[in-house]
Amino acid sequence: MSRYPFIVVEGLDGTGKTTLRKGLFRLLQGLTGVTPLAVLTTNFLNPCVAGDLVDGKYNPTPANRERYLKSLAADKEATSTRLIAPSLTSRPVIADRWLLSEMAFFAVKHDQDPEVTYHALAGSCTTTPDLTLILDISPEAAMRRAAARQGDATRADWDVLHVQAGVRRIHQSVTAIPERFPQLGPIHVINADQSRADVLYAAWSALASNGLTTTNGAP
Repeated sequence: MSRYPFIVVEGLDGTGKTTLRKGLFRLLQGLTGVTPLAVLTTNFLNPCVAGDLVDGKYNPTPANRERYLKSLAADKEATSTRLIAPSLTSRPVIADRWLLSEMAFFAVKHDQDPEVTYHALAGSCTTTPDLTLILDISPEAAMRRAAARQGDATRADWDVLHVQAGVRRIHQSVTAIPERFPQLGPIHVINADQSRADVLYAAWSALASNGLTTTNGAP
């Protein structure tokens, strides 16, 4: 069925995910003439698991690990079926993080094999991304950028060097064997240690290479 593309942007904190998402938003809006939908990795569409989502993300413990994983699965399913799939018939969808981020979180915070997390969540992510873009940069550079952001955008238990280094290792290990993770869709790694314009150009080139600048034949 003809539809618009579903694009995911992943990367360490401070790599420019929000900036890239906004740039792609504007480009796709200009190309398609419609306003894309932007979603997050967690969207709280299933009220029954909202408390477990907050507890598991901000206070991860061995006791709440499984509840958090199940709540993520419920939220992914609700987001996939109620937001993403219906929207793709009329507009592009851009996700600020999605499945790969959850795999990295459980690996770093719970020492859980990324494949275990993947298989626990993949069935709930019923719409496969047409492209997953990973912004890659050294953890040291990412932390410098994150520290320069205004407000309370950084987290003391997450935006620290050893955690972000662990997240990057997971990204690298997954991209080395993409065939094991088909629900991530095609993966394209972008060097984020370059200008915003060059990052956006690299992302747009990746979309073009995957036939996504023609909106998958959508009207």
